[in-house]
Amino acid sequence: MTVFLMTLGMAVLLAVVTVALCSRFASFQAQAPADYSDGPQFDMRERFNGPIECEGVIYGPTGRVTSRFVANFDAKWEGNTGTVTERFKYDSGNVQDRQWIFTLGNDGSIRAEAGDLVGTGIGQQHGSAVNLNYDIQLTQDAGGHVLSVNDWMYLMENGTIMNRSQFRKYGIKVAELVATMRPANAA
Repeated sequence: MTVFLMTLGMAVLLAVVTVALCSRFASFQAQAPADYSDGPQFDMRERFNGPIECEGVIYGPTGRVTSRFVANFDAKWEGNTGTVTERFKYDSGNVQDRQWIFTLGNDGSIRAEAGDLVGTGIGQQHGSAVNLNYDIQLTQDAGGHVLSVNDWMYLMENGTIMNRSQFRKYGIKVAELVATMRPANAA
């Protein structure tokens, strides 16, 4: 019996270590801005400027679509400081407004602030991608939870931005967002 328990314990430990290594080195979480040096250069001051149209879906923890949305953004810059005002319209009929303040460093670093963020988001623009990490507090009708967000935006050759974000609670993925963004006059 002791040998069986030791073998079982080793198997569980090996499984945990394998999952941890895969999460760290072979998953969405393992990306780094330097992975996207090739392709078009993503400058937020250029790509998030003026009116922007967005549409997307939110997947729940089971991988099924739980919500769809369309959104309109308006972005303005003064030097390295940008304001992006967003209005989301969800398939439920709910409307959500958010205003971001982005501050870009000369090294590609990004500071992000918004009313529903807990603290300040940080990120990096490099090559054809932008990565932001922040904690967001959901609205009360969505449970009021604070989730950690790993937000990646990828610039496509035609100027469209593909956005994929994962939302985690206690390190466990609870939702994922996939969206497209493009200048409103390009639609």
